[in-house]
Amino acid sequence: MSLDTDVSEPSGASDVPFDSALSERYLVYALSTITARSLPDVRDGLKPVHRRLLWAMRLLRLDPASGYKKCARVVGDVIGKYHPHGDASVYDAMVRLAQTFALRYPLVDGQGNFGNIDGDNAAAYRYTEARLTQVAIDLMDGLDENAVDFRPTYNGEDEEPELFPGLFPNLLANGAAGIAVGMATSIPPHNAAELMQAAVALIDNPQANVLDYVRGPDFPTGGIAVDSPAAIAEAYATGRGSFRVRAKIEKVSEKGGGWHLVVSEIPYGVQKGKLIEGIAALVNDKKLPILGDVRDESAEDIRIVLEPRSRTVDADTLMDSLYRLSDLEVRVPLNLNVLDKNRTPRVMSLAEALAGWLEHQFVVLQRKSQHRLEKIADRLELLRGYILAYLNLDRVIEIIRTEDEPKPIMMAEFDLTDRQAEAILNMRLRSLRKLEEMELRREQEKLEKEQAELETLLGSEARQRTWMKRALGKMITRYGLDTPLGARRTAIVEMALAREIPLEAMIEREPITVILSQRGWIRAMKGHVEDLGGEALKFKEGDGPFLAFHAQTTDKLLLAADNGRFYTLGADKLPGGRGFGEPVRLLVDLEAERHIVTLLPASAAPKLLVAASDGRGFIVSSQEVIAETRKGKQVVTPRPGAHLKLVRPIGAEDDFVAAIGDNRKMLVFPISEVAEMTRGQGVQLQRYRDGGLSDVITFKFADGLRWRMGGEQERYRSEPDVMPWRAARGAAGRMPPTGFPRDNKF
Repeated sequence: MSLDTDVSEPSGASDVPFDSALSERYLVYALSTITARSLPDVRDGLKPVHRRLLWAMRLLRLDPASGYKKCARVVGDVIGKYHPHGDASVYDAMVRLAQTFALRYPLVDGQGNFGNIDGDNAAAYRYTEARLTQVAIDLMDGLDENAVDFRPTYNGEDEEPELFPGLFPNLLANGAAGIAVGMATSIPPHNAAELMQAAVALIDNPQANVLDYVRGPDFPTGGIAVDSPAAIAEAYATGRGSFRVRAKIEKVSEKGGGWHLVVSEIPYGVQKGKLIEGIAALVNDKKLPILGDVRDESAEDIRIVLEPRSRTVDADTLMDSLYRLSDLEVRVPLNLNVLDKNRTPRVMSLAEALAGWLEHQFVVLQRKSQHRLEKIADRLELLRGYILAYLNLDRVIEIIRTEDEPKPIMMAEFDLTDRQAEAILNMRLRSLRKLEEMELRREQEKLEKEQAELETLLGSEARQRTWMKRALGKMITRYGLDTPLGARRTAIVEMALAREIPLEAMIEREPITVILSQRGWIRAMKGHVEDLGGEALKFKEGDGPFLAFHAQTTDKLLLAADNGRFYTLGADKLPGGRGFGEPVRLLVDLEAERHIVTLLPASAAPKLLVAASDGRGFIVSSQEVIAETRKGKQVVTPRPGAHLKLVRPIGAEDDFVAAIGDNRKMLVFPISEVAEMTRGQGVQLQRYRDGGLSDVITFKFADGLRWRMGGEQERYRSEPDVMPWRAARGAAGRMPPTGFPRDNKF
């Protein structure tokens, strides 16, 4: 017994390479996505799902004068008859057509919860109701006049229009957005009246500059477009670019000198809830210290209140910071990628898109005129039969009464067509009155006149242009800039880019007194406190004062550790003066075994003299030692056994250095002999046989050397002639002047 292992191929199967089969099928999918899902048509600005939604609502007679119907009914008709996709996607598309903050000219009039600008979703379609708006009626005007072609639905049971013929520039007026395969589209909304005025200009002159009429985008949420005219023109000329859109913010003065900002319009596409969350995060994270609070006081209109930290904050600085750090300024992209009349995707300029829509409107005009001519011809045919019957009324009645088959006899005797004879036979007796004959003749004259006008219109391009301009003029009146719906909402005002405000500029400048204890506890008292004795300074048991100096809240403080690493503290972030403060190690990553050498403002001097215990040192810029992170910045790299000993600000006029060692020998040398570096060990300032460096200072040679004497009173002594101690850098030096402190400190 043998087993037949041959497996015959299914009928119609073919052996093709996998990669070619995959590429062909993916290409079909990509083209379907591009042409039948994601990109709008330049002629009516709609995607198939939107077109089918409006068509289904029209068949349900949901015009503006009728009542509302449940959205579930509409969605059911759409997915059942025209659009075999998920109900959620269809309902989402319908919701967007009804949202006044998403569409500049809504096509659906919704009743119920259709979402809001905060970002909340619409209610389920079983709760909401809808009907068409007048804009949608205008967009579909002409569907009954053979203005566009119809095609079978997906199951062949019904028909749907391929396009909408109405004289409303929906593509540019309402905009569009979509992502296809390998391409996308993003078209912001514009003002319909401006678009139609530009269209009238293009009818007269195809080379007209549309930007003389279209000032820029017009968003349903208002705002301010702040790009320059040149940037706007460039974007419209290429069909690609973006528009900077800012919120409308006003400064409101309060009694007593205070003020606050009120946001009344926000940029297009920004959800108010997320916007406020983002601004609140700036306050909580202290990324915008000049902003005190944000409140949402919106009702039907948008009202967001922004409170500054204090009345001394500059309003322009606050606004510029908000524009840069929040969605109060966004970029709205422009990518005018649409399907042309051949259903080919391409990026058009603004003028090309308007011209493509106008060309479609002329085709619609011709088709509507031709359709009307056919209707007139049909009616005139019947009218001629009726009038002929009136002229021979007695004979017609006789034929009808005496003949079994009057129709062929009437056709032969009076030269009537089949339609005329049938219409005469179907006439009512009341129509045989004399008045009816006169009305028929008046109707005939009127139709013949209209027929002649339509034939003239179809034969003359100039008349077609005149008719189109007149029709656009009526639409401009309906959607004019002086109407509630047509009034421009987005202002076009050229503004510079928002300034990048450094964090220091956003900190309110206030005087403080910084106090650092011996154990590294730090605090900042308000104001420049002169008397730091008594109750002003309290320390933990076993702790005591180490450093205290005056600063401003805008200062950066430089903390130097004995390992040569510098840390940076924001003076505005220091703990308050009440209590003992906080350990400085909570603010920076300072190792526990390291000792603090000094703490001083970065603004104390442009340059610093740093010196290690072995007498080596160098000059470094104050800006070079500022650290950006908690880990600090390694500036001095002491040799083994040595450590950073001193950090001294260098005065603007200082030209000499004085150094004294533990061996009580002092050396004076020009500051020009000290190297300026950003990192390292530096050069030998003074040479020692025993011990190391005790102190170092910079001074002005002409003024002599000055040092502090001991005792509770602040007394100073000076030595005007320091020539005996002057030598080359790196020398051993000699004993200091008489009266120099025994602790070897300047």
